[in-house]
Amino acid sequence: MSATTRIVIVGTGGTIASRYDPAQGRTVASQEVERIVALLPGTRGLPDLEFDNFATVPSFNMTAAFAHQLMQHVAAVLRRGDVDGVVVTQGTDTLEETSFLADLLIDGPKPVVFTGAQLAHDHPQSDGPRNLLDSIRAAAANAVRGLGVLACFNGELHAARDVTKVHTSAIETFQSYGHGAVGVVDGEQVVIYRRPQLRVHLTPLDLSKRVPLIKAVIGIDDGVLDPILATGIDGLVVEAFGRGNLSAELGKRLVRVCGDGVPVVVTSRCPSGRVMPIYGGGGGGRDLEDAGVIFSGDLKGPKARLLLMAALADPEARPRLRDLFRAIAP
Repeated sequence: MSATTRIVIVGTGGTIASRYDPAQGRTVASQEVERIVALLPGTRGLPDLEFDNFATVPSFNMTAAFAHQLMQHVAAVLRRGDVDGVVVTQGTDTLEETSFLADLLIDGPKPVVFTGAQLAHDHPQSDGPRNLLDSIRAAAANAVRGLGVLACFNGELHAARDVTKVHTSAIETFQSYGHGAVGVVDGEQVVIYRRPQLRVHLTPLDLSKRVPLIKAVIGIDDGVLDPILATGIDGLVVEAFGRGNLSAELGKRLVRVCGDGVPVVVTSRCPSGRVMPIYGGGGGGRDLEDAGVIFSGDLKGPKARLLLMAALADPEARPRLRDLFRAIAP
């Protein structure tokens, strides 16, 4: 690390950058990174900070193309010799997806930390300043180098692969089911408890592949696929029941989809636990895997979708999809 540590804060908008606009009668993303940093109790003892206002948008308006551009931008910042780490501020709605995408696409040991807020910039108890301060300290810590992309919220550091937004409004919204945080930021001290092992690196040409995500519910039949398949898709992710099971009707339809050369990935609609091919019955997990469906361990649907999208657009990864999923989601 350089004698003078430099952390670049890349702002994209979100609640952490939002204020109530009386003219519109609603809260909107409008604040630049400098204004968020201005809420900190002080910057004494912190590394040199550089502000990079990439965008000011709510995360629920982010597209895959936007996210890909953001990752390319962050990667370019990290290639600078005078930069030691990056903090990305954004909305919480899609932070678990963008941070995971960053972990897939950005290689190298320099820390990348995603953070945001549940309470807006102008809320008297906004959690944004504390989250940003903790993230800056984490991004500047030697102990964080080589851990991959992290999400920092409420004093906890979570691996991008594992983290999930579990509550719509609570401050402690980000958790890692079944794995726990990788570490904490306790005042000025950054403590790491474990080092994430399940990581892969991809270099997709773009993120334009069409990969829908559907969720199994009682009574679902194969008709749900008709409008999806009619549009033409490159892959499909299904959040199945329990260990990775579907109705016989839907299961048999997916067998035909696989036979047509469309990659199908199955994960569970349960918030925690792994899928495993055990059951028969036409749509049971064993039937699906025998037909070529890829099982994604404990990787949840939104992340399995991004992984499949990126892999399909990476010429070197496309021929080894099953091995790729086993590597990151055994």
